[in-house]
Amino acid sequence: MPDMTSENTSLLEHRQPELARRRKWRLLKDSLARYVVGLGGISVIIAIVLIFFYLLYVVIPLFARASIETLADYPAPGGAGHTTQLIALEEQNEIGVRFTANGQAIFFNAKTGGLVEELSLAIPPNTAVTSFAPGNPANHLVAFGLSDGRALIAKHHYQLSYPGDQRVITPNIEYPFGGEALIIDEKSRAIKKLEIRATDEALSVVALLEDAVVLIVHFEKQESLLTEEVSLQRSAVTVDHGMGLVEFMLLDKERRNLFLANRNGAIRHYDLSDGNSAVLLGTTSVVEQGAQISYLTFLTGELSLLVGDTSGLISQWFTTRDALGNRKLAQVRQFKLDRYPIFAIAQEERRKGFIAADDKGNVGVFHSTAERRLLVEQIPHPVKFLGLSPRANALLIEDSRGTYRFWKLQNEHPEISWSSLWSKVWYESYNEPRYIWQSSSASNDFEPKMSLTPLVFGTFKGAFYAMLFAVPLAIMGAIYTAYFMAPRMRRLVKPSIETMEALPTVILGFLAGLWLAPYVENHLPGIFSMLLILPVGVLLAGYAWHSLPGSIKHRVPDGWTAALLIPVILLISWVSMSLSLPLETWLFDGNMRGWLTNEMGINFDQRNALVVGFAMGFAVIPNIFSIAEDAIFSVPKHLTIGSLALGATPWQTLVRVVLLTASPGIFSAIMIGLGRAVGETMIVLMATGNTPVMDLSIFQGMRTLAANIAVEMPESEVASTHYRVLFLAALVLFMLTFLFNTLAELVRQRLRVKYSSL
Repeated sequence: MPDMTSENTSLLEHRQPELARRRKWRLLKDSLARYVVGLGGISVIIAIVLIFFYLLYVVIPLFARASIETLADYPAPGGAGHTTQLIALEEQNEIGVRFTANGQAIFFNAKTGGLVEELSLAIPPNTAVTSFAPGNPANHLVAFGLSDGRALIAKHHYQLSYPGDQRVITPNIEYPFGGEALIIDEKSRAIKKLEIRATDEALSVVALLEDAVVLIVHFEKQESLLTEEVSLQRSAVTVDHGMGLVEFMLLDKERRNLFLANRNGAIRHYDLSDGNSAVLLGTTSVVEQGAQISYLTFLTGELSLLVGDTSGLISQWFTTRDALGNRKLAQVRQFKLDRYPIFAIAQEERRKGFIAADDKGNVGVFHSTAERRLLVEQIPHPVKFLGLSPRANALLIEDSRGTYRFWKLQNEHPEISWSSLWSKVWYESYNEPRYIWQSSSASNDFEPKMSLTPLVFGTFKGAFYAMLFAVPLAIMGAIYTAYFMAPRMRRLVKPSIETMEALPTVILGFLAGLWLAPYVENHLPGIFSMLLILPVGVLLAGYAWHSLPGSIKHRVPDGWTAALLIPVILLISWVSMSLSLPLETWLFDGNMRGWLTNEMGINFDQRNALVVGFAMGFAVIPNIFSIAEDAIFSVPKHLTIGSLALGATPWQTLVRVVLLTASPGIFSAIMIGLGRAVGETMIVLMATGNTPVMDLSIFQGMRTLAANIAVEMPESEVASTHYRVLFLAALVLFMLTFLFNTLAELVRQRLRVKYSSL
């Protein structure tokens, strides 16, 4: 008989190198897998950190401070012998213009002060210029009031040409209402003060004449069909103001609102809508006691007044309506430059910002909506005139000694501040401060409203209603599936629910917006009756099943009884929907939506939080269910068996052992579901109406951070304020998700430590 021991030893020696190779290969694969997994985890962390820093990189310029760079100082172009009435810059910041009291338009190089062209306006002979007024800064109009009751309307214009691919700007003077002076006062009284506003087809002139007479003259262009000549149709209205000495006059661009003011701070507001009369709306005192008005002008859009006073304050006022619907001037906010009288204010043409200067040489940059004083710079001598570039990126200053200063302004995002992003802001044309998101408009005078508060509110509102619908169903379903359901049935149910997670959210949003929202609106009584009757019906069905004889109950295998609830749920749902119309007719006179609005004062939007709760809750259920079910099913069997062996009932074991042990996983499931709900985009976008309102009502829609980014990012200009605020919204969403996940992990770890001894 062969020696078996020696044969085995020989076989072992023969296989030992092969086993060693396999062991080395296995160790190599283990090491490779460990490093690959580790590298993948680190890469994910690095990617998240890079995303965070990129968002921060785009957002940080929003909060950069304004800055000024001095480009040039030079003596007054055209000589110091002229009295300046207005200085201005064209859009390219290359050519400046200086209008003088003797009717001269002096065009000069803004960077050097070199004379470009000097033009004399068509002042009629034997008349003197007695007043001057600029029009709206955007249309470049100017008006010269004359000693014989006439006014000359002119416009400084800049023609761009590119000979030899070199940009050349040619300044010129145009006369949009004819080259001759217009008759303002038929009695030929001298015009002491002047105010003009014009459109392409009409002109309105407000003139202060001798004896404090205020005259409003309207000119309408009329074209003859036969001769094709254009004539002006004149009409006049005298304002009986009773103010004594009128120091300031303002007419808005719509030519409907006239403001007359004296230095003591009284402003009278007139409505000119009638065209044939001036209706006094009210008189308002706009300065504090002991102060006087030193400068009065409009803010861009000409809905707000900027009142500079002798104490260094600049206050913003605009028209609101009181409880009775009457229009009145209300002070919205104040700005402080210094303690010296305000001598000049220049409004930006395209934003709600302005620049102010006082008689001590302080120059301040402000933004009204953001309530910010962005910058204060001081020059040696008092400022007399300010000329702000149309793009608000350059400033021309004339001081009391006739020296001109040309400054470059760096002020990209003045409208952003903590208050404009998170606090209530009193916007123009609103009767009170509010949280509003409205980032764009067709009007150039639009006041951007970029409050993130309604977006954050909408994000939490949508997530709340989605979780309110999803959490009970998902957690209870996970408990039953993992603990009570038969293994064979579990193998059918769990994959089916997890498959729901693969449904594209755009499909869910599409169905929610086009089918579910109208269905819910048309079956409101049925929806609410189903929400009330369904739990009661399920409990009654369970009680009825429990009361059946054992011979019947035992025919259904353990863990399969839940399948018997399917026809019960379908029957109750069908009955509820069938009773919807009779209930609506009986209880709400056939119109529950109208009853909510008229009787309860609750506005109803078809795409609302109720629809979002159903649709987004349906999308969130698979996430919560899958993780929670795995956590419950993974509870060690010896814990449940030991609890049952000690005499505990299955329910006592579930509540006191299983759920406590699985609580870290259940909590993680809920938080992951919340993170999914907070970051959801397409369902909210398509099922809510996407309106940024702050209303807890389940019948109102909302706009979330994610949906807002998806809607507005394609239309935003790169590097604009709107663009960067959208990135700020993304950063806020990122931080919220990070905060929730961090808190969830901390709570999960504490739960794991607390119940690890079970």
